[in-house]
Amino acid sequence: MTGIDPATQTELEAAVFRRLVSHLRNRTDVQNIDLMNLAGFCRNCLSNWLKDAADERGLDLSKDQSREHVYGMPYEEWKQKHQTDASPEQQARFSSSQAGGH
Repeated sequence: MTGIDPATQTELEAAVFRRLVSHLRNRTDVQNIDLMNLAGFCRNCLSNWLKDAADERGLDLSKDQSREHVYGMPYEEWKQKHQTDASPEQQARFSSSQAGGH
């Protein structure tokens, strides 16, 4: 992104993050295991990365707070409302991808 100053680049990247989080909040039909199997990351990864960024800056952000930010509600509530049991095929694909070092 040549020609864009660092502050503007950060603003653009933040806008993309907010749009991704909003998209995932609206797509409750897409399960985390599907995201992991297809893309190698999920909502939990995003919340962990958010917490890591806060920790790197010495900011007080708990795991529960970072998950609530990504999910738009407490994680346990989201699981109860939207999470389904993984099928044997989903579990096998996940296990296979984890064994491969991903």
